[in-house]
Amino acid sequence: KQLGLYAVVDTVDWLEKCLAEGVKTVQLRMKNADDAALDESIASAVMLGQKYDAQVYINDYWQLAIKHGAYGVHLGQEDLQTANLIAIKEAGLRLGVSTHGFYEMLRAHNYRPSYMAFGAIYPTTTKDMTGQIQGLEKLEKFVPLMADYPTVAIGGIDISRAEQVASTGVGSVAVVRAITEAEDYQAAIAKLKQLVEGQS
Repeated sequence: KQLGLYAVVDTVDWLEKCLAEGVKTVQLRMKNADDAALDESIASAVMLGQKYDAQVYINDYWQLAIKHGAYGVHLGQEDLQTANLIAIKEAGLRLGVSTHGFYEMLRAHNYRPSYMAFGAIYPTTTKDMTGQIQGLEKLEKFVPLMADYPTVAIGGIDISRAEQVASTGVGSVAVVRAITEAEDYQAAIAKLKQLVEGQS
């Protein structure tokens, strides 16, 4: 039920590196790519997920995720308005949803997603999250409220913060820069897996 260490990456190359190091849940989050590159990347990501027997989620591009038979799709709150959730469900894809606070969490609950992501836990440079920082105290309150779902913490989490975040009881810790900007990404993944999943 718990997803463990969850790597969020923006290239297929990074996706494969994470999978090769034993990360079992990875999200491909590509921004500003052209249609041909997107199609090719998502197709490759799905095949890599199958090769490594891992859960690969595609961020935003639910039509391409359906086309290529992805394991799952991850949507933000604004995407819930426009995405065809029935088509996603009928295609057998899992649905992960971002939430920023209590109201969005309850709204996401109406869609019965496969997991619920809480963020941003800390300020992050990957997105402007002004006014949406949740912090550990709120995270500790959210986790038991949504105990029926796998839960994911995301936003500004690095190796120095991962253990504290995991200690809230959240089932998964998502990281972006903690892997891709590490001096030694393999060592970073091993350490993060140990902190998040209790693996040595």
